[in-house]
Formats: sequence, C-alpha cells, structure tokens
Amino acid sequence: MGEFVTAEAARQRFMALLDAVDAAHAEMRALSTDDVSSRFRAQVAERLETQHRTNRGLMYRMVSELADPPDEAAPMPDLVKRLAARLRISDVEIKRRIKVAETIRPRRQITGPPLPPLLPAAAEAVESGAIGDDHLAVITETMKKLASSISADERADIEATLARAAGKHDAAFVKDLGTHLDDLFNPDGHFDESDRARRRGLALGPQQPDGMSKLSGWIDPETRAYLEAVTAAVRPGRHLPDGSVEETPDDRSMSQRRHDGLKLGLKAGIASRQMGSHRGHPVTVIVRTTLAELNQAAHAVTDPAIPMPTPARTGGGSALPMRDVIRMAADAIHYLAVFDDHTGRPLYLGRQTRIATTDQRIICYARDGGCTRPDCLQPGYHCEVHHSPDWNPAGRSDADALFFACGPDHAEVTKGHLTTHVTAEGRLAWSDGTTPERINHAHHPDELLRGDPDPPDPQS
Repeated sequence: MGEFVTAEAARQRFMALLDAVDAAHAEMRALSTDDVSSRFRAQVAERLETQHRTNRGLMYRMVSELADPPDEAAPMPDLVKRLAARLRISDVEIKRRIKVAETIRPRRQITGPPLPPLLPAAAEAVESGAIGDDHLAVITETMKKLASSISADERADIEATLARAAGKHDAAFVKDLGTHLDDLFNPDGHFDESDRARRRGLALGPQQPDGMSKLSGWIDPETRAYLEAVTAAVRPGRHLPDGSVEETPDDRSMSQRRHDGLKLGLKAGIASRQMGSHRGHPVTVIVRTTLAELNQAAHAVTDPAIPMPTPARTGGGSALPMRDVIRMAADAIHYLAVFDDHTGRPLYLGRQTRIATTDQRIICYARDGGCTRPDCLQPGYHCEVHHSPDWNPAGRSDADALFFACGPDHAEVTKGHLTTHVTAEGRLAWSDGTTPERINHAHHPDELLRGDPDPPDPQS
C-alpha cells in the first residue's frame, strides 16, 4: 500500500509542476517585452534555451521508460505508432528518440543494480540542460567513429572532453574537436574489419521533383573494388545512357561515368537472375501503370505532339518516367503490372496455398502500391501479403482477398490490436477498434485531389 501511495504522490507532484510551468509560460506570453532592452532579451533567450534542453532530457527519460518500463512487464502494444500519434510527430522521430535515450539513460539489468549510460558524461550534460540535440548528435557520431584499438579509458576521456566542450561551444566546434582527438589517440590510423563494417552504409535521399535522388555514404574496400571495375567498363564512348556500346564521342565527366557504371552493374546483377527471390518472386524491378498510360507513352516516344503521361510507380514507391519504362521493357521483361482503366478490382487468381504466388503479389503492387494501413508509407518491396478475411485451410487465397501490409502492421493484426475488412470498392480498411475504419491514401495521392475521401463518421 505504501508503494502505491508513493507512486500516486509522485504522479500528482509531477503534474502539479507541469501545471506550474504551463501557468508560468502563459504569464510570460502575456507580458510585453517591447521595452526590456536587447541585453535582457539575450539573457532570457539563454535561460529559455537551457529550459528547452532540460525538457529534452526529461523527454528522453520518459521515452526510455516507455520503451522499457521499470514498473511494468512490457511496453504498451504498438508503442511507436501510438506515441507518434499522441505527440503528433513521425514514427522516425519516435524511433530516433528511443535510440538516443538508449545511450544517455541508465541501463537496467534483469538482476543487479542499473548500469551507467553508454555516454555518461553526455548524459549528465543533457540532464542539466548544458547541451542540446545538435551537441549530442556530434558526440555520439564521434564516439561511433573511434577505432576499436582505442582503449575504454581513452574513450571515456574523449567523451568527457567532448561533453565539457559542448557546454561552452557550439556543435561545429565539438565536431572539429572530435576529429582532432581521434587523430591524437589514433595517429597511425589503425582500423580493422569491425571498424569498416560499423561505418559502411549508403543513404538514399528523397526523390526530387525531377526524379533525381541523392546518394551518399561510405563503402568498404570490396565494394569500392567492384565500383572501380564497372566504372572502368564504362570508359569514354562505351555504355552510354541510351544503351549504346559502340565507340562514339562522349562528353561525360568521370562522376557521370561512375554513375553509369553503378547502374550497369545493378542492371547486370538483376538480369543475371542470381540474386535469389524476394517474398516469393525473383529479385527484379516492379512497375505499375495503366493500359491507357502505357499506350500513350508508347506513341509519345515517336510522336512529339503526344504528351508523355505521368510517371509510373515502382515497387519501392518511387516515380519512374514512362520513357524509362519503355526503354527498360526493350531490354528485358521485368514485372510490369498493368491495370484496366475502368476497374480497380484485381483479377481472380485462385490458389489453395498459404503463400501468395508471384502473380498475386504483382496484383498487390498494382492495386495497393504499399502497406494498406492508413498513413503507412512503407512501399510494396517491404511488405508482406495479408489475408482478409483471415486465412484458413478451407478458405481461398484469391487476389482480391490478399493485400499488402508491412511487417509491423501485419503483426499488429495477427495480435488482434488492429482489424481489417475489404470495402465494396475492393480496398482494405483498417481500425484499432476506437476509430472509424479508414483506407490508406498515401500510395494514391490522386485520391486526395478529389476532396476528402474519408468524411467524418456521422456517428462519431
């Protein structure tokens, strides 16, 4: 009984303090600062920044305890999505905060006392409001890049030095300091396989309006060797973007030939059919469009008077210009799912097996585009096939009973946290039991142009 009273008292005190902060903020907003002087404004800005950073430290504490509750057996179901909806921020940001909290919050053990944070000096600075997220990101990245040959004591000294510097300087200064400290403790550049494996990675930026995407990151020595080889094959005058392999005049730069070499290598790798299968079909390019658009594009290639239709969509959710679709189809038959213009219903492809066939997955690519849970952005390449109604041995696996769902959302349906059913239009509607059923328009943005496709439920 005593523990319950203590916990309740802590809850009440915490909420009372939050109410007091809200009241103070309201009073400060109401005060005029027209005649307080810039010197005072700078002083207030400094105090507000410290408060903001202190609040972030408390936020990481709450997120850490939500992800690993010290007083409950497990976190709440579907934590990331529920917290993202409550805070009105993205799933990605919630996951980032959880990941950050793992480095600056004490770590719990099954038995024994808690372990200190992975970055104890930075953790203390965050809790006191001395450093912000930008400082913390630089410290974390610097510590990740340190060679494995640097001892634990040296790592602790480096982290403490960075945290002290972050309390007095901006993040750019701390980043530069980290580089110099790395050179000081690892002057000979001793790196091993684990160091390279930890740093490897490529970031694919969002697709821009012109269809281009920025690729950046780090590749290991083996990957570089492959890239050098395919770049050498795309020497001046060979393997031009139009597919020509004859020796012809070529004004491409080295970076452009390197791009074309990477494209050549990826294209050859997929065409080799040696990459195995992905969710039941060979690894290849999936493209979805309509019969009318494909026909228009075929004529537009040879007749400039005919406008080229809007881009098709790949299984990864990116836009692929129809001119590229035509050119790719000339080289090889990839999976090109073409829908009739007058119906959104899939073809019947009845099967008696639990696993969706390749043809059935193609229908899901064409109709769904990606995960069907409302607001989920996962493209088809990263989705599983969900049965609705639920699959049973005596049931069917027709294409209009199969829909895309990403792994986490599919699991939530399996656990009973979410429910689905097929609408009269052949789309999959989802609900968590507390809200009206909705369909996902994220992969069909054209539907949003026709007004609100999900009007408020009159009974809600």
